[in-house]
Amino acid sequence: MDWLNAGRHEAALFQPDAVKYLSALVMMELYAGVFSPRDRRIVRSLVTAFDRAGRILVPSDTIFEDAGHTLRALQESRGYRVAGTHSLVNDVLIALSVRAIGATVPTSNARDFAAIRGVRSFKLAIVPA
Repeated sequence: MDWLNAGRHEAALFQPDAVKYLSALVMMELYAGVFSPRDRRIVRSLVTAFDRAGRILVPSDTIFEDAGHTLRALQESRGYRVAGTHSLVNDVLIALSVRAIGATVPTSNARDFAAIRGVRSFKLAIVPA
């Protein structure tokens, strides 16, 4: 939410001729991280726009299954620990959902998303924090 308020990454968000989707997981993370009534209105407005356009991306059961395999592989090959953390689980679900529609994940979380891409290929755009 901070980068949205600061107006950062507008180039990535508002590229001409690019179709945008909002991951249901990102929507959840946005709502969990907004505390002021103003910020909740901003997020609600954003979610409403994506919902009206039919552009909210919800992971399917197949994506959840693949996420389980991906998380196991990250633990085995990269030393990640999933127990007690939901962030990596959400990141894997986001990456696999985006991969399913052939889109690109724009993120400043280079470490985790690069590791995920090492296990399951998807398009990734690292943006500065």
